[in-house]
Amino acid sequence: MLQVSRVQDRLVAQLTKLKELSGLSLRNLARQSGLSSSSLSRYLTGQLVPPWEAVVALCRVVGRDPRPLRALWAEASKAGAAPAPRRNDLPADLLDFTGREAESARVAQLLRTTGAVVIDGMAGVGKTSLAVHVAHRLAPSFPDGAICLDLQGFTPGQEPLEPSAALGRLLGALGVSHPPADATERAALWRSELSRRRALVVLDNAVDAEHVRPLLPGAGKSAVLVTSRNRLVDLDALAPVSLEPLPNEDAASLFGRASGVDLTEPEAVTQVLRQCGGLPLALRMAGARLRHRPGWTIAVLAERLRDNAGRFDSVFGMSLHQLDAVQRRVFRLLGIFPGTDFDAAAACALTDLTPDRVNAALEELVDAHLVQEPSPGRYRLHDLIRRYAADLAAEEEPDPDAALQRVLNHYLAQAVARDRMLPLQQRKETSPGDPAKAMAWFDLEYPNLIACFDTAVRLGADEVVAELPQTMRAWFFRHRGTDDQLRLLDAAAAAAARLGRDQQRASLLMDLGFARAAAGRLAEALAAYELAGQSGLDDDQLAAALALRTGFVLRDLGDLEAAQAQFRLAQGLFEKTGNRGGRSQALAFDGWVTLHLGRPQEAAELARASVALADGPARITGLGTLGVTLASEDPAESLRTLHEALQLAELPHNKAWCHNNLAVALRIMGSLGEALEHHRQAFELLEPLAEAQLEFEFLHAYAETCRAAGRHDEALASHERALSLAQKLGREPAKAGSPEESAT
Repeated sequence: MLQVSRVQDRLVAQLTKLKELSGLSLRNLARQSGLSSSSLSRYLTGQLVPPWEAVVALCRVVGRDPRPLRALWAEASKAGAAPAPRRNDLPADLLDFTGREAESARVAQLLRTTGAVVIDGMAGVGKTSLAVHVAHRLAPSFPDGAICLDLQGFTPGQEPLEPSAALGRLLGALGVSHPPADATERAALWRSELSRRRALVVLDNAVDAEHVRPLLPGAGKSAVLVTSRNRLVDLDALAPVSLEPLPNEDAASLFGRASGVDLTEPEAVTQVLRQCGGLPLALRMAGARLRHRPGWTIAVLAERLRDNAGRFDSVFGMSLHQLDAVQRRVFRLLGIFPGTDFDAAAACALTDLTPDRVNAALEELVDAHLVQEPSPGRYRLHDLIRRYAADLAAEEEPDPDAALQRVLNHYLAQAVARDRMLPLQQRKETSPGDPAKAMAWFDLEYPNLIACFDTAVRLGADEVVAELPQTMRAWFFRHRGTDDQLRLLDAAAAAAARLGRDQQRASLLMDLGFARAAAGRLAEALAAYELAGQSGLDDDQLAAALALRTGFVLRDLGDLEAAQAQFRLAQGLFEKTGNRGGRSQALAFDGWVTLHLGRPQEAAELARASVALADGPARITGLGTLGVTLASEDPAESLRTLHEALQLAELPHNKAWCHNNLAVALRIMGSLGEALEHHRQAFELLEPLAEAQLEFEFLHAYAETCRAAGRHDEALASHERALSLAQKLGREPAKAGSPEESAT
């Protein structure tokens, strides 16, 4: 490991020299070399060994010959970094997969040669089964794992997954927990991440070319396999493989395997195959029906199928006939489940049955091929069967909305219980439990929680609409930039108003304002805070938090006197409620604006008072404020204080803020080289976060340091980026160096 580190250090040193020769910022160098800034930052910090093409691109920017670096690069590449854990979330392969030899070989060949293929065909023809079957066979050739994502293009009751949301989940599968908010930047980051890996990506159930285009990998050795009911003729990058229904010989073989009987009645077999139309889904269901009726012959099955009106309804209907009343009810209610895959507990809530009865019903439904079990304990329905089940529910279920309300209440209760296990600064104590497991539950169930929220809005279930987003506060704080957060909070605040819950509405509006402020939408954030204040707050703790957050926005808008008044109002309210952490925050930001109002001694006193009141990570804001305040009069104490803040920081945006403070302090001290390095680290941490406000502030601080260092082109580029961001957000650029609030 020591040898590996030394080799990588030498390569990093050479890459750093190239960056210094360029005289460009990380972002500008990335742009000119055609690399993503997130990948470039990893190359420059030794987290990744770049591909040779990236080294060549960097040399080209500065006009240097890359060949002298070839041997060092090859040595570093051979040594490599520690391999990441292999991921494989493919659904289970079908044990009775039959036929499709030519299609399987064609898909595998295209994946090996072109790296991209789309399987198209009608519903039920076996597109997903073929994709999963081939993916399992090829998985050993992709050492960085296999990722599978259902795009919900034709899932009944669900909207297709938007490309931006899909990219967020795909990046999350690669370990990128804070993807950029902008869809174009997400797509670029996705391509960059795949370019340095050899991974297999299965994108199931795409609507059309535009649905899947942003999700395709770029250069590199990763491969993508897409399925769709439509032919994606507008995507030249995807070679098509179209599936037709199984030919009779393969259809008969699959039917025989599914039924477990000898096919000794050729005429009856022909009739069954005709009714199933060569669709693997229908053949498995018909075979399962016969297997569960040992007294039947194939001729009896054919006759029963013939008695039904429609071809596909006949197959589905025959499978239903083997179910008892409880199993049939479970099946039809699963057709209206507001989500994708589910566990037995959710099915219990939906059906209002005991776990034993639900588990027994699910086993029967899986055996009948009416329900799939893609992984142990997780279930889902094929889109065709889901639509059929939903139609049955509409016809037969006396009160489907009551079933939906039960499952909404179930997910709300589960979310509340797990949220209470997660630490938040304003929470005095947490419930027993593993916070990591609680967060993993939110990760797993996130699509279902969003689907439940949308269902609650449709049903007018204001209780769920108002409360569910609050249970996700900690999850959203760690996954900033999630597309759904703003719309959930907006709808939740409206629901709380309809319920007459003024305090809850105010709390939700404060969360909405905070999310808008983090995105740089300060005027909208202030509007949300003003609405919260109009709710007639009678909770001093809530009123104190509102004053603090209002002060943040006023500070970022440049109205320092008004911001200071809010911070001092918050101090008094926090002191009244005995909240030392909140008072510490208010004092720290009071000190910050006091410093920028030209009173450094008073600012230092306020910052010291802040630090004295807080413990642990709650000290970060006070320490950061104090460190910048002391930069000119006591450099040694300033750096000690700022490094202490950095050591306490755990969340990426807090770490970035600490690095930016260090950069500002070092600039004041005249240590411009070190200052630029801390700016680089701040931007590196900020890159994957949806923190427009922090980026806004960091750009100005960086421009000042570049100007002091004589790097006028970079200073100008940083100001231009800030101006562009200001225009995008519809506001004026903020003053340089403003800090961001820590987790509140």
